[in-house]
Amino acid sequence: MTINNIANLIKQYQNCLHESVIPFWESHSIDHEHGGYFTCLDKDGTVYDTDKFLWLQARQVWTFSMLYNRTEKKEQWLNTAKIGAEFLKKHGYDKNGDWYFSLNRQGQPLIQPYNIFSDCFGAMAFSQYALATGDQEYKDIALKTYNNILKRKDNPKGKYAKAYPGTRPMKTMALPMIMANLTLELDWMLDKETLENALDVCVQEVTGEFLDKNEMMLYENINPDSSHPDCYEGRLFNPGHGIEAMWFILDIARRRNDHKLIELTVDVILKTLDYAWDKTHGGIFYFMDAKGKPPQQLEWDQKLWWVHLETLVALLKGYVSTGRTECWDWFIKVHKYAWSHFDDSANGEWFGYLNRQGEVLLTLKGGKWKGCFHVPRALDLCYRELETIKNNIKDIQ
Repeated sequence: MTINNIANLIKQYQNCLHESVIPFWESHSIDHEHGGYFTCLDKDGTVYDTDKFLWLQARQVWTFSMLYNRTEKKEQWLNTAKIGAEFLKKHGYDKNGDWYFSLNRQGQPLIQPYNIFSDCFGAMAFSQYALATGDQEYKDIALKTYNNILKRKDNPKGKYAKAYPGTRPMKTMALPMIMANLTLELDWMLDKETLENALDVCVQEVTGEFLDKNEMMLYENINPDSSHPDCYEGRLFNPGHGIEAMWFILDIARRRNDHKLIELTVDVILKTLDYAWDKTHGGIFYFMDAKGKPPQQLEWDQKLWWVHLETLVALLKGYVSTGRTECWDWFIKVHKYAWSHFDDSANGEWFGYLNRQGEVLLTLKGGKWKGCFHVPRALDLCYRELETIKNNIKDIQ
């Protein structure tokens, strides 16, 4: 590792973000007629569906607001965020403040507000946009949405839940892991007691309940007593979720200077990679069974963009926080795989879905689940962590 090597990596991540990924979304995704964004974009940016999914609308508002807040006060970025923010303020949620899952192009609801993650990303988006603009209305909506999430989190789907009550009650990790990140996103608008209490709950749930410390493995679903039901859902292991959850908790640990928690998160990241890396074809599996039994998901062996990007972020944060060489060695390994398989330098942005062998399975750059979020966020976070590494090398020399 040399300063020049790190400098080249910084340039690679910055250039991809600002010369490939962001221009792709600026050029192809903005709906100038009805507001909001097109996210169903083919390889070259062609729009192939005009439905608007709330996760992706909100995430794009967050992305451009974040760039404005943290990188440069570009009016173009703020204007792009405004197009989505105004569309969401007008159409994104019902009279109770619950956010819909999807809308048609004009903003009419298509799917009821059954999914609490729409609310989570809505709160993230409006918080970051309010921080950029100073607009009190967006701040108020973000805070109201966050409080609604806290009220709903024990029964997030409410009347839309499909499970029969009482037969197999399970808790899922997805919400506490998202809450860890969301709460940090809203730290500037939360009072200290609310903030710290919420972070305590997230750390306790993720590392105290969903993490099996004997196996050092994060389970997606557990019984209320933290035991593992012997069924598909109870054995489900999602490597990408586990690794992403760990860098969310790592951010909390770094904030608190909690060295024991920092080391724990890194241990879990490395253990997850040891288990989930495809030793035949390379890359990280999408779904696995924690006990090595056949997974339920037919797409279990696909290689997804977000899994690898969140892993790059986690490994760099882990290396900066601990200096453990395993983090750097794994970073280089995942970096080489990700950039050689997902990046589309010819058309811009990254492909999202590969088969097990690493061949592009779908040519889309955006769809129902992939939008302007994981790629730009990861590129931004990676180059910032790399800059810290570079500065530390200078200090040593």
